[in-house]
Amino acid sequence: MLRLWSRTWQQLLKYSAESLVKRHYTANKNIPVLTLFTKDQCPLCDAAKEVLEPYRHRFVLQEVDITLPDNAVWYDRYKYDIPVFHLNGQFLMMHQINHGKLENELSRLEREHEGK
Repeated sequence: MLRLWSRTWQQLLKYSAESLVKRHYTANKNIPVLTLFTKDQCPLCDAAKEVLEPYRHRFVLQEVDITLPDNAVWYDRYKYDIPVFHLNGQFLMMHQINHGKLENELSRLEREHEGK
C-alpha cells in the first residue's frame, strides 16, 4: 500500500513539475506543445516517443498520464486509443505517428510564428 501511495505522489509531482517548466518554456519561446496522452506500461507510447525524436527540437512534449485521478476525463475519452496526441490543445493523431500530418502542422505553426 505504501509503495502504491508513494508511486502515485511521485507521478503527481513529476507531471506537475513538468507542466510548470513546459508552460514557462513555451511562453518564452512560442514553441508548440505536443501533448501525449499515455499511461504506465504502454509499449505503443514508448515506440511513438522514439519516433518523435527527430522532431523534438520543434516542440515541447508534455505527457499526460490518463490513469491519474485528475485526468479521469482523458481516461474516459482515450482509454482504448493511447497513444493520442494533441498539438497546442487540438487533437492531432492517435495510435501511431502520422509523419505527414505532424510535419504539416508543425510547419504551419512555424510559418504562423514567423509571420508575427
